[in-house]
Amino acid sequence: MITVAIIGILAAVAYPSYQEHVRKANRAETQAFLMDLSQKQQLYLFGARQYAPTLGDLGATLPERVDLFYTVDIAIATQPPAFTLTATPKATSMQVRDLGGQALTINQAGAKGPSGTW
Repeated sequence: MITVAIIGILAAVAYPSYQEHVRKANRAETQAFLMDLSQKQQLYLFGARQYAPTLGDLGATLPERVDLFYTVDIAIATQPPAFTLTATPKATSMQVRDLGGQALTINQAGAKGPSGTW
């Protein structure tokens, strides 16, 4: 009986910690993907003189883990050329609890948000 109680207490402490670790790992993978897309956007700009409006134009596909937890959008402006990449946590995913549900962003100047999370 004491063993069951000890296991229960350990599980109650360990499981939330594990979930937080998984959320951070998902965020890190998504941030790495956004950084990769940002680099591809810069290369695309050199060839096309504009930023790519879609992932397909960049020859990119969403990694499965990113697609499970985030919706990734590309917003572009033509004058001056600019882009913002946004990864918004899906409402049904565990990532909604990460960073208070805030979206991850990066733009053509390398500005990242939310601050302090990269």
